[in-house]
Amino acid sequence: MKNRRSLVLFRLVFVFMVGLMFSCKTYTIPVDSFREQMISAASDGVKEVEINNPLFFNNIQYVSNNIKQILVLDKNGIEAVLENSPSIEMRVTHNNGKRYHFYFDTVILENNVLKGGRSRFVQRLTREIPMDSIVKIEVQDGGKKFNYQ
Repeated sequence: MKNRRSLVLFRLVFVFMVGLMFSCKTYTIPVDSFREQMISAASDGVKEVEINNPLFFNNIQYVSNNIKQILVLDKNGIEAVLENSPSIEMRVTHNNGKRYHFYFDTVILENNVLKGGRSRFVQRLTREIPMDSIVKIEVQDGGKKFNYQ
């Protein structure tokens, strides 16, 4: 009986993990394309936004970039347009192999340095990375229940 429960639990966890792997479609943005998109968006500046907080009743306020859409490439190299939202996550690979995570709508490009937020709940958790040290940029909709208010 104990082995059967373990097998059922294993199957449920396996199905859940496989579902997670295929439910979040990951896109790439060539570094030069990203730089061009960010420079053109920089002319519009930044804006104050407010999003829901799925854990508590109070909303979260922060400064966001003004990018409405992101030109990305799917796994086959086909261009696609991804609508910017508070649930879009960005993963940057540094030339030393380390990967850094950001929320895409917090990312700005200033003096050839990528700056962005790493947390919705602790606004001071930010990171700065020189654009020249970035070798890969990936974005995906993390599926989190964040929405602009």
